[in-house]
Amino acid sequence: MKGKMILAANRLPVRFARKDGVLELYPSAGGVATGLGALHRSLKSLWVGWPGVVVTSENDRQAIVKALSRERMRPVILSQAQVAKYYEGFSNRTLWPLFHYFHHSAVFDEELWRAYKNVNQLFCDEVLGAYKPGDTVWIHDYQLMLLPDMIRKVRPDAAIGYFLHIPFPSFEIFRALPWRTELMQGLLGADLIGFHTHDYARHFLSAAMRLLGLENHFGRVEYENRVLDIDAFPMGIDYAVYANAHNRADVQREIKRLSARFSPYRIILSIDRLDYSKGILKRLDAYERFLTENPAYKEKVKLILLVVPSREKVDAYAHLKEQVDRTVGRINGSQGTFGWSPIWYLYRSVPFHTLAALYRLADVCLITPFRDGMNLVAKEFVASGNDRPVALILSELAGSADELGEAYIVNPHDEKQISEAMRDALTASDEELGGRMHEMQMKLSRYNVHRWCEDFLSSLGHVKSKQETLKSKLLGPALKGLLLRKYEKSRVRTLLLDYDGTLVPFAAKPKEATPDKELLNILQALSRDERNRVVVISGRDRLSMEQWLGRLSLYLVAEHGAWLREPGGDWWNLEPLNQEWKREIRPILELYVDRTPGSLIEEKNFSLVWHYRKVEIGLGVNRARQLADTLAPFASNLRLRIQEGAKVIEIKNTSINKGRAALHLLERFRPDFVLAFGDDLTDEDLFSMLPAEAHTVKVGMSATAAKHMVPSFREVRNALIELGGMSYETPAGLSLHRWG
Repeated sequence: MKGKMILAANRLPVRFARKDGVLELYPSAGGVATGLGALHRSLKSLWVGWPGVVVTSENDRQAIVKALSRERMRPVILSQAQVAKYYEGFSNRTLWPLFHYFHHSAVFDEELWRAYKNVNQLFCDEVLGAYKPGDTVWIHDYQLMLLPDMIRKVRPDAAIGYFLHIPFPSFEIFRALPWRTELMQGLLGADLIGFHTHDYARHFLSAAMRLLGLENHFGRVEYENRVLDIDAFPMGIDYAVYANAHNRADVQREIKRLSARFSPYRIILSIDRLDYSKGILKRLDAYERFLTENPAYKEKVKLILLVVPSREKVDAYAHLKEQVDRTVGRINGSQGTFGWSPIWYLYRSVPFHTLAALYRLADVCLITPFRDGMNLVAKEFVASGNDRPVALILSELAGSADELGEAYIVNPHDEKQISEAMRDALTASDEELGGRMHEMQMKLSRYNVHRWCEDFLSSLGHVKSKQETLKSKLLGPALKGLLLRKYEKSRVRTLLLDYDGTLVPFAAKPKEATPDKELLNILQALSRDERNRVVVISGRDRLSMEQWLGRLSLYLVAEHGAWLREPGGDWWNLEPLNQEWKREIRPILELYVDRTPGSLIEEKNFSLVWHYRKVEIGLGVNRARQLADTLAPFASNLRLRIQEGAKVIEIKNTSINKGRAALHLLERFRPDFVLAFGDDLTDEDLFSMLPAEAHTVKVGMSATAAKHMVPSFREVRNALIELGGMSYETPAGLSLHRWG
């Protein structure tokens, strides 16, 4: 990193509390803030976040700012109403339940949404107040999903990473959110969007495709003339801290104290923040079932249930606390005996030395959330075990289950399976338990929180480098000026112009993409210059091209090179082509049309095209991939090429491509200046086959064989206007920025 790191998260790793009327600074307990605290220290970053206290006076504000500046922190000051509506409201009554698949509990309220936007803007103001060119901004979690794009609008070149620490739900859940598109656009302001698991990343990419039509190539997306990456980075822990904790004097004293209390029992440990997503009640029911079905373990086992208070002002959490209290009381009453209660229940936070001692004493750690982004408690327990024969029982719906496959993996809704996992874990041999634990420890020790951080920031650096590479290809003023001078000095010029997506924007139906007056004027002006050979080289059928452009003095190439036509002449093709293959392929395409509402078949002389621009986005892409796979065996047998384009699958003879047709024309024209514009995969043939001295320009910011890029068809038209030396007034509602 050239500049400093700015971390932005809802909470700071410290909090303020009043003691005798004076604000005092304390470490935060649990959550993302605590997990990132080690990174903040190692990166020497600046942390922007809420200090956890409502400020009532200017003196308090100044005291907080001064105290935090010594810790390299910058506070976002929130009012009580903002905390209630942004944090307790939209963040935790809307996003949290929805993203954890408790959609029936989600509240959709416009006032809460406005508060969420307003507070994200406050975070943006604080980040921008600290930002200097070259800084890296790393934004964390669901409370700040609008922040990446807010920063991007002011600092378009900033390196912005975003990491979501909770699950990203499937599109069927996410689509229930009225503000889903705004949140998606907010996240896409980042250069790199990270998730704990591949499933979460896949859900995000699906939503981006369904809502915004953004396709991806191995997680890389092109959005607003910028590429960004979406990937999985399973967050690690500070492994050495937990692995070596038992050597600390305070931890050893706590182990000794707790051992005296629990030494007669096999300990099952359960640690969670109070939340309905953690599956605490179902876990207690499974433990009760275990005791009922395995009575030999009565008076020999004890469940230590540590529940950390959370969001106590939210009604759903207060109600859950009451249910947990009642359930613990019921089990202790029905299953307990004189002198033995099956559950030791604590509802509070505990200091690190107590937590480390509990990890060290437990025989089994029981972690069964209904849905969890990662769950670092499971990783902390594994790290704390060292060479002891202990067991981890883990929900398959926790993100950490992807890494910790050697744990006893259970369905958190299945009491019977959880009960049996407890029995299996308590009866397993030391050899089996040691083998499982060793494998998990090796993985966690390698991919710890520092490696996670390095991995994420390295990936962010890679995507920024890719952006710079693509940006270097942009036709900026200097390159444009050089190109214009070469054009003016040349004697014979050839302009090779794709049509759809290059000269005109894409239309819902192929027949609707007719040339407007502006385009016709541009092409006419260029073709009047006797030094120019203007070639429109398209995948369009010859009838459409004849109808739309036949009156102009243009060279026309149709169906990607199958047909050629000189100005005013007749159509001809380079070589005779076989069309018998259509009889085999058309029924397959018709089947896909029947199964895919909105799709259609276009037949050209030497190709068949399956269009899916009007198909529901996710379905269209899936069907296109299925169709390409279905057609693949026919391609080699019938000497066909399966060409994927912009919302189309085209099947044609292998000998047909734009590059071959262009080379034929260049041999005739022998130009000293060649300029080619194109936007999709069919134009890559053209770019790669043209001579080295040709000037090639891709429309769109993505990987290409072209030497240069422009963002959209509008810049292509601007370029052609400048080349033609035109003084042209644009139609009403359009804006042409002069090229160069």
